[in-house]
Amino acid sequence: MKFRLIYVTLLFSTAIMAQEHSHKSLEALTYPDVPGYKTLKTDLHQHTVFSDGNVWPTIRVMEALRDNLDVISLTEHLEYQPHSQDIPHPDRNRAYELALAEAKEHDLIIVNGSEITRSAPAGHSNAIFITDANALVQKDSVSQFATAKKQGAFVFWNHPAWYPQSPTGNPILSDFQKDRIKNGELNGIEVINMGDYAEESLALALENNLTIMGTSDIHGLIDWDYKEKGHARPITLVFAKEKVESSIKEALFEGRTVAVFNDLLVGKSENLAPLLEACITIKSASYIAKTNILELTLENISSSNLLFQNEMPYSFYSSSPVFMVPAKGIKTLRIKTLERLGSIELKLKALGAYIAPKVNPMITWEVTLKD
Repeated sequence: MKFRLIYVTLLFSTAIMAQEHSHKSLEALTYPDVPGYKTLKTDLHQHTVFSDGNVWPTIRVMEALRDNLDVISLTEHLEYQPHSQDIPHPDRNRAYELALAEAKEHDLIIVNGSEITRSAPAGHSNAIFITDANALVQKDSVSQFATAKKQGAFVFWNHPAWYPQSPTGNPILSDFQKDRIKNGELNGIEVINMGDYAEESLALALENNLTIMGTSDIHGLIDWDYKEKGHARPITLVFAKEKVESSIKEALFEGRTVAVFNDLLVGKSENLAPLLEACITIKSASYIAKTNILELTLENISSSNLLFQNEMPYSFYSSSPVFMVPAKGIKTLRIKTLERLGSIELKLKALGAYIAPKVNPMITWEVTLKD
């Protein structure tokens, strides 16, 4: 009887733990919403054994849940199928279907996608929000892009600075890409792929009004390829009106994104500035007793360490003008305002963020001070 009672108690405890269990890890990614939009964490370039990856599609879903992602796409190569002898699959939508089934009970959106894998000048591109990957298996790349557009796909240029296709390490905007952009068949570009940030790709994004993307391009395990090396996966933050597929698609076509890799944030000024402003909250602001030294405590509610430089007319007391607010941490500044003020504009340059090659955004917070 005692053994049965212990056994039932253990079963009950296990059931309670299962209910309370969270799929998120301690390194779960967190970024705040911005005015008017939800900030959705996405990784829209991933591979499984259904092309040249090393894991089953369900693993990609589990990794995404643990990292607290909102949206993923498994973009299997159409032309490159090294596992086809072991995993023959005439249906190119199969990885998507398996991931969709795994994510059914979770708040994770799975977007159908494929990677068009061609030699230069076409190169590699991801078509996402497609309706049928099988229809993209065609002889020439021009037809593939046209078919993707007919399906309403959002198409972005993958790792354009990848040295096997560009020996200089800089992207080459060929007539092929120019024609695709002109036809509305190429809509975005990766400025961050795996661990590589290409500011030349950022320049192309700005010059051609392409959506800025960051992706993991993961083939192995996220833990092995990134976390074991001290990195978070690269992601694209998408600023959508709602967490639904149609709203995410609209945001991508409108270019409302920021690419993120650890402490690096890259995006258009109108997207990056509101994000950085939302990442920092002013926890407290008051003068040290009997002084004109203002003490501000800043809290960073994001998963990126944020590096700033003082751009105010006031200098800091006992602190460098360059400082970091750690991810999910706080930093206290002491500002020599010379006289007691009723309000102050905290003006900082975000050194780890880029709105153009070698150009950092300037961020301001209006702080009201109490007596």
